[in-house]
Amino acid sequence: MPLNDERPASTSSGEEQGSDVESSSERCDSMTSTSDADCSRESFTSDGSSKHCTPSSSPPKTLTLEEVMESTRDLSNLSIAHEIIVNRDFHLEPDSLPQDSLWKLVRDNIHKAFWDILESELNDDPPEYGEAIRLLEEIREVLLSFLNPGANRMRTQITEVLNMDLIRQQAANDAVDIQGLAAYIIGTMGKMCAPVRDEDIKKLRESPENIVTLFREIFRVLDLMKADIVNFKIYNLRPVLQRQGVEYERATFQSILDKTPSALEHTTSWIKSTLEELSTSITKQPTGGQGKGQRLMPGPFQVLNVAFLRILTWDYDKSPLPETWMTDETRLREIQWRLQQDQAVNEVLLIIYSTVGGPIQGLPFLSDRLKRMISVLLDGMHSPDFNLEEALESVSAQICCELNKSLTERSYPALSPALQATLTGQIRSITQKDNPIRTLVEDRVQQFFMALISAPKPQVKLEQVPAGLTAIKPELASVGAKFISLVNYNKVVYGPFYADIIKKLMFTSSPPAANPPQDSTRDSVPSN
Repeated sequence: MPLNDERPASTSSGEEQGSDVESSSERCDSMTSTSDADCSRESFTSDGSSKHCTPSSSPPKTLTLEEVMESTRDLSNLSIAHEIIVNRDFHLEPDSLPQDSLWKLVRDNIHKAFWDILESELNDDPPEYGEAIRLLEEIREVLLSFLNPGANRMRTQITEVLNMDLIRQQAANDAVDIQGLAAYIIGTMGKMCAPVRDEDIKKLRESPENIVTLFREIFRVLDLMKADIVNFKIYNLRPVLQRQGVEYERATFQSILDKTPSALEHTTSWIKSTLEELSTSITKQPTGGQGKGQRLMPGPFQVLNVAFLRILTWDYDKSPLPETWMTDETRLREIQWRLQQDQAVNEVLLIIYSTVGGPIQGLPFLSDRLKRMISVLLDGMHSPDFNLEEALESVSAQICCELNKSLTERSYPALSPALQATLTGQIRSITQKDNPIRTLVEDRVQQFFMALISAPKPQVKLEQVPAGLTAIKPELASVGAKFISLVNYNKVVYGPFYADIIKKLMFTSSPPAANPPQDSTRDSVPSN
């Protein structure tokens, strides 16, 4: 931990942020993509140019507890590293538990019991110092852990002042200066803490004379300082991981596969189901007078692009995510929720303008107001306790009021009761999966995202929304940028694994290997 003029600026309050994954995948976005037509079958059927590029199947084996624990640690390291790379906002918060949780209740009771014992001991005549000495020992170790390896002078001073053998001798003779030790600890914390904690240190110096209360506050501030140090390290580590993130994540995932050969099971199933779906739908035109169509195998890049598109609408209740996407599950869920809400808003707006027609056309201020109103009423529609039908009923009522107000202000007749009932019924009908407006919007959103995934330069496609989606163009562009950045980074990291799986599924009868080629990412599965 830097001292004095080297104190880190705390990151716990957030840095100047951009979108989560834009910076980490800039190099991914700049890469060009190779279309299926430009890619030869040989790139997926060849055995590779060197032996180390050729994966070998790993036979099933029984895992020991130690191997399972190592795989768990690898997965944890992979998740943390990935979060640091793609999420500029990622930082450690001081440990906090929900107010009504059992763990918080247990922890608070244990802490209260400790502080009660400490106060009772110090109030004895003569005082007992058993718990106080244990406190000082812990504080001493925490302070020492904050030091950089070269901070020898400060290390010597801490060990001399908080000399536990000497303090025990003083305690035996009732000569411990608890207040003096607390003052030294606070002063030392002030030299070590980040600037954002200066106010906390000031409050410690002004704390009341109650020594137990003072030590409770010291420990609270020490916990904050621990988080600051971790965040400072994350801040310094992020540029390194962003430069070496692809290699690190791929190597870490490979180590998980080495210990757990089945770690690509869900990924293989995801790609296999996509391949089967495409194979069923692709047929060759009859030739040579034959009346039968011949089934064609879809191209490997087509398979991968469609598989990525399916991630956007993944049913998390029915199937676990592919292992290669697990580190992005939270981001993918948020993208899906936001997109579902944007689609619903667009569907309602299409129904309004197709039902009411001319009197409300060409009024951007009205369109914006309706859009904001619908968005607010549908906010949180992904929540389990959200009743979409009731929300759409409220949306319909608010819309009818707003339209009548706008119409009367411009000397148009208000909506008739029959038209209001029709409008309400059509808006409520978007809960039905086969609703034509809903189907139209969902299909065109899929077209938009497939264009992003397939395009060599997806940034250009962000502003090119299909007809009928103009109302949510800014929202689509924002969601699309986040999603395509995740896709590009995922493709670069796990491209060799995908290439090996697709190769095995398409051109051989053997199962995919656990060890993909490690140096052919861009040759096998180019990134956008």
